[in-house]
Order: sequence, then structure tokens, then C-alpha cells
Amino acid sequence: MSFQDQYQIWSENSYFDEETRQELRQLTDQHEIEDRFYKDLEFGTGGLRGIMAAGTNRMNKYVIRKVTQGLAEYICDHGSEGMNRGVAIAYDSRRFSAEFALEAALILAKNGIKVYLFDALRPTPELSFAVRELHTLAGIVVTASHNPKAYNGYKVYWEDGGQVPPAKADEILARIEARESWLGIEPMPAAEAIGKGLLLMIGEELDNVYLSRVKELALHTQLDARYGKDLSIVYTPFHGAGNKLVRGALAEMGFSSVTVVKEQELPDPDFTTIPYPNPEIPSTFDLAREYGQKVNAELLIATDPDSDRLGVVLKDKSGEYIQLTGNQIGVLLTYYVLSQKKDLGILPENAAIIKTIASTDLADDVARYFQVKVENVLTGFKFIAEKEKEMEDGGWGKFQFGFEESYGYLAGDFVRDKDGVIASVLMAEAALYYKNVEHRSLFEVLESIYQELGYYLDSQESLTLEGHQGHDEILRIMDSLRKVELRELCGIQIVKIDDYEQRIGKNLITGESYPLLLPRSNVLRFSFVGGGFVMVRPSGTEPKIKFYFSIKADSKPVAEEVLGRVKEEVMNRISLIRAQ
Repeated sequence: MSFQDQYQIWSENSYFDEETRQELRQLTDQHEIEDRFYKDLEFGTGGLRGIMAAGTNRMNKYVIRKVTQGLAEYICDHGSEGMNRGVAIAYDSRRFSAEFALEAALILAKNGIKVYLFDALRPTPELSFAVRELHTLAGIVVTASHNPKAYNGYKVYWEDGGQVPPAKADEILARIEARESWLGIEPMPAAEAIGKGLLLMIGEELDNVYLSRVKELALHTQLDARYGKDLSIVYTPFHGAGNKLVRGALAEMGFSSVTVVKEQELPDPDFTTIPYPNPEIPSTFDLAREYGQKVNAELLIATDPDSDRLGVVLKDKSGEYIQLTGNQIGVLLTYYVLSQKKDLGILPENAAIIKTIASTDLADDVARYFQVKVENVLTGFKFIAEKEKEMEDGGWGKFQFGFEESYGYLAGDFVRDKDGVIASVLMAEAALYYKNVEHRSLFEVLESIYQELGYYLDSQESLTLEGHQGHDEILRIMDSLRKVELRELCGIQIVKIDDYEQRIGKNLITGESYPLLLPRSNVLRFSFVGGGFVMVRPSGTEPKIKFYFSIKADSKPVAEEVLGRVKEEVMNRISLIRAQ
């Protein structure tokens, strides 16, 4: 069916409410109409994510209905047991998140599937926990994480608490695509769903169980209880779902000197105090820095709107607040967890950490320092969770910590996704331990790691290329890079090229090729002799192509100089490709 035909159905058929039809009838730009209807919003292992508006390629209640109907049919294929185990649903503070969550719940109920719906916004990691704790067959969280306010999303989880794996996502997608018509998918009335016992509300009781498990991850409980009050922390939830649970977890452990950024404390779908609710962006910490200066805080932390990511700002030796990268946070937490467990005699012989191929090689060096196994997986925390499950099922490794460079971290075995609540607790405890026991700051600990293992400097660039044409241009850039065998950048020798689309790597020194065992993905990774890399991939959630840079050197000035040159050369190459 053409995009014009879809547009006509959506703008005229009475199945769609008057607000939707009116929105579409007011469109005059044919490019806008085409972009809204030339395809369905893509469903995959990351679920859905898109701009909220009317259309098949947008986030709206009709897209929620169709996708949830496909999920419901897949669950029904598992029989009455799967339907009775049901689905847990959570949502964040974005526009229409609560409405989309209820819409999904009532579509599932219409299919006879039991639903556990949170009574208010909750962090994404608590949804993962709920799936495991309640033994549901699946879970849904309505969130666009750290995307701009115009976006919303829908992620599906499976019974282990991890995001739905590729094979199951394909089966769900097959059921979604098998239904060509958008018409006739109606939710069960809420009162009827409640009356039939198909819609159950969950909340504080589950919060308490979750927080008790978070507290179990503490490595120095007596230190936390006695001296936690002496660590001054500023916290901001970025108008999102982390406020109550992050503060609750810190308070229960003994960290009572936590100042919340009042302007960002309450839910706000417009994120009016920040341009973009992403803790990677320095300006999002502006208010937290002001608060930090007022209370002389030693640690500034922020969680994104669904509280699965953590941003951190520390004081350097001069007292200036410095924002850490996702890699630096990951390295600090990896070092803290492994070093403390080793000192306490509780680091297992088959201990392992898991990180993504986009994350710093310094974490590999830290793990080797403690004789701990490292597993590298594709970008996306679902792959970390899958590898953790593989370890657990196979009994060949004991998961200690996992992270990705985009500010996602996890410890423990009761959540299978990145967890900003857990990361907040571990970061606070690490700051307290080094302050009170070793008499040094987290910033000084990071510097000592660099001195021991080498100075790594990491950075990212991205190009936003929207719409149908942008999608095609991203693929053309990847194809062009794939055809040219880069052997050096700025005079730095490249030792390996890993092509995860072809699932083949090549050692440029020996000329030997080798298989890549990770799932197929459109990613190219160029590894430098001695450490560091450049990696390129299309974003899985935004209309972007991303460039990852990691440089290893003997000092920060040298690393900064080399990083600047490498970035310039790579981006100049991309400009030439785009100009062709």
C-alpha cells in the first residue's frame, strides 16, 4: 500500500479519533506526509522509538495497539500458562507515557492476558526486576530514555528480565506484519479488565523488594551506615522516574546528605530546565553544579528520565567540577568492584565483566590486572544481559559488572538491563570508601589507574541524517568505509579491522582473517597498535551515524593532541564520501 493510501485511511476512517484525523488533514508538506507513512515504525530488539505524532512511522496509540496486538498473539501461542503469567508494564514521565502504557495493558487484557501495571512512573530497571520477581512471561516499558522531548518509545522484555532477544523479536515482528490493516484493534475497557482480574496494579511493595536487593550490592555496609552522612551529594533526576528510588536507596544505606536539584525534581515531560535530558551533555549539569557549589558537594550525580543511565561530576585537584565520560565512570566502577571484592576475599576465580565493543579498552586492562575475564559484546545493553544469562546458564563465569560507554552500568543478578539506581549506590559508596579509608578522591583514583595502565582518551561524534534520504546516506557511508582498507590514521598503524556486518575480522600485520562470533551488525571497528580504536555504526534508536574514538597515550596532553588529529581526519573522510 502506498504512503498516499495509508494517509487517506488515517485521515478519513472513523476508527481514528477526530484529533488524529484533524492533525493529518492539516498537513500540506508532501515530504512530511511521506515521512510519516512511507513505512511502519520499526520494531526490533530495542522495541520502538520515534517522534510522537499521527502516522505509521510515528509513536501514537494506534502504533501501540498494533504492536501490542502482535505481542499478545505471540504470548497466546505459549498457551494458558503464558497468558496467566502475564506481562509487567512500566512507564516514564514523557508525554503520553501513562496513556500508552494503559493502552498496551488493555490490548493485552482484550486477548485474555494478565497484566501487572505500575501505579505511577518507575525506572526502566525496576521493570526488568518486576519481570523476574513476578515471573511474568514478558514486560513492556514505555520510554524514550534520554531522547529529546518529542520522542517516546516502547521496549519489550522477556521472562529473564532482559530485552527481548533477536529471534523472539523476529517472531513478534512476524505477527505484527501479518496484520496489514490498522483497523479494528480495540482495547478492553479498564473497568472490565480490572473486574476480570486481568489488570492488576503494582507499586510500593515491589519497590521495597527491589531496594532491598539493591542494598545487598553494598560492599562496605558498616562504613556506609556510620560515615555515609559525611559525603555531600547533589542529585538530579532530570524530571524523570529516578527521584524516589535513587534517593530512597541512598538514604537507606546511610547517605543522608543528599541535596536534590529542586527545579528538576518533579516529572516534567517538556524537560523545561534542560535542552536534552541526556547526562552525557555537560550543560545538563549546570543547575547541579550551582547546587554543588552552595553545599560544597563532593559528588554530583544525575539519572536520565527512565533512570537507567547515570552521569557523574567530580571535583578535580583544583576544586573545579569535571564531568566524567561514560567510559571513565565504567572504569572507576569496574576498578572499585573488582579491587574491593579481591581485598575482601569474595572475588570468584571465574569472575567476569562484560562490556561493549564501543567501550574503552582500558576496562579490559583493568580486568586483566585483577585476572578477571572480559567479554566484549555488540553495542546495546541487551547484549550484556544476554551474555550474563549465557554465563549463568552455562556456569562458565560469575558476572561482576557490566557497562557500555553511553552511561549504562549494572551489577548483581536481579536486573537484566542497565540500572541508574544501582550505579548511583555504587558510585556513592566508592566515593565514601576512597575518601574515608584511602584518603583520596575518585578523581585521584582515576588518575592512578591512568598512571598504572596508560592514559586513554575517548570521544564521540555523530551526524544526524533524518528521513528516508538520510537513512540511505548512512548506509552509503558505511558501504564506502567498508570498501577501503584503512591501514593507518594520522600515522598511527591500524592492526585490525573488524567488520561485524560481514562477521569477518582481518589482522593487517599478518594478513590473516578470522571469524567474528558476535551477531551480525552494521559496525566497523579499526583497532590501533598498542590500544585504542575508531568505530563507526548507525544508531539503532536515532537517525544518526555514530563515530567512536579511543586513543591511548602516555599522557593526557599527547592523547588530546592525537585524538584531535584522528577525529579531524576521519570526519574529513566522511565529508568527502558525502560529497561524492
